[in-house]
Amino acid sequence: MPKTPKILIVDDEPLMRVSISDALKEDGCEVSETHLGSEGINLIRDGGIDIVITDLRLPDTDGIEVLKSCRRYSPETMVILITAFGCVDTAVEAMKFGAYDYVTKPFSMDELLLMIKRIIRLRDLEEENRLLKSRIEGRYDFSGIITKSEAMKNLLDKVKIVSQTDSTVLIQGESGTGKELIANAIHYNCPRKDGPFVKINCAALPETLLEAELFGYEKGAFTGAVKLKKGRFELAHKGSIFLDEVGELTLSIQVKLLRVLQEKEFDRLGGTQTLSADVRIICATQRDLKAEVHRGNFREDLYYRLNVVPLTIPPLRERHGDILLLANHFLDYFTEQYEKPEKKISMEACEKLLKYPFPGNVRELENAVERAVVLSRGPEIAAWDLFSEGMDEGADEFFNIMGKAKNRENLSKAIKGFERQYILKVLEETKGNKSLAAKLLGVSRKTLWEKCKLLDIIKM
Repeated sequence: MPKTPKILIVDDEPLMRVSISDALKEDGCEVSETHLGSEGINLIRDGGIDIVITDLRLPDTDGIEVLKSCRRYSPETMVILITAFGCVDTAVEAMKFGAYDYVTKPFSMDELLLMIKRIIRLRDLEEENRLLKSRIEGRYDFSGIITKSEAMKNLLDKVKIVSQTDSTVLIQGESGTGKELIANAIHYNCPRKDGPFVKINCAALPETLLEAELFGYEKGAFTGAVKLKKGRFELAHKGSIFLDEVGELTLSIQVKLLRVLQEKEFDRLGGTQTLSADVRIICATQRDLKAEVHRGNFREDLYYRLNVVPLTIPPLRERHGDILLLANHFLDYFTEQYEKPEKKISMEACEKLLKYPFPGNVRELENAVERAVVLSRGPEIAAWDLFSEGMDEGADEFFNIMGKAKNRENLSKAIKGFERQYILKVLEETKGNKSLAAKLLGVSRKTLWEKCKLLDIIKM
């Protein structure tokens, strides 16, 4: 809740002080007043003053000295000068010393009150931004990443080291493993954390729009370009940019991204001026980029430029000890968010959670717990609350496939076999509804289409 603004009036005219003071008190402000500049400076030195309204001419000093005292003792205090018409030039000069604004006698009280309301609103927004920033930094602190997996702890050790550098990072992992969470942790714990953090999903936009979003365009660059638009690289200046699903970039955009990495510069579409890019690049993909290089879908030189510091997030099925830890964390979070009574997960539900392979990883687990909190009625989360129809059977099917694997085939082949069977089962249950199937699987529709193409599933 915004605090009551404290305002100091410094003016040697009693009627002026009383008029302003009464108007401000009616608006809910806390007001102090004095007729001497020296007394005003002492009050400013004591601290706690949000806004000073001072006459330019005072018996013992002038408003400029009051202003300078504010800059010296209380830089965050805003100053409004009251001046006679013939002293406007002096008031304008005072703006150079940091005055917020000035009013000229005779002035409308409404004009002054509107100016003060703008200052109060500005201060409230700055305070909200400070609180939001502190919450974001707290949220993405390393202690906020919940795990007891040795693989994840080793990964976080690398993240802490790379966060202190400007190196390009390539985060790899399946959908739902938390690639964006790691990217957030890197930025908000690096020297650029006070700069912008710009994100873009490279799979969400067609090539023509993606190029314009990344690099911007000049007015008239193409039909519909009615004004200049800054691209994401330009907006991320002095900060970081997160390119999610970087493996989806077309070869033509890969060339332009390579230039940014090599030369630290780019051009807007339709532009003639080369712009510099002081940006830290963090990328993420669920594709095997090395395999995409061999297939001719990804430039080898770009791959090596992006793969300076590779970070691979293990899937949830390989972090067995994290499943219940995360499930209980999400349970506490969603019961508080939805103002539900305290709940616990039943033993049967815990057993099924530990058996289930989670093709959608942490995101799927989070969605399952949220659904259970919303739909469960008793104090205990049952298995049927957590699993949608057919999901728990999928866990048994996974282990059946693994058990029947001939000649101990490698994990990659076994997982692909399970993925194919599981996707076919979900598509059958959703009667071919691709959007619903993708939602149940915890992946995007495009990712589902890519997996169906890779696994030779013709239902898409």
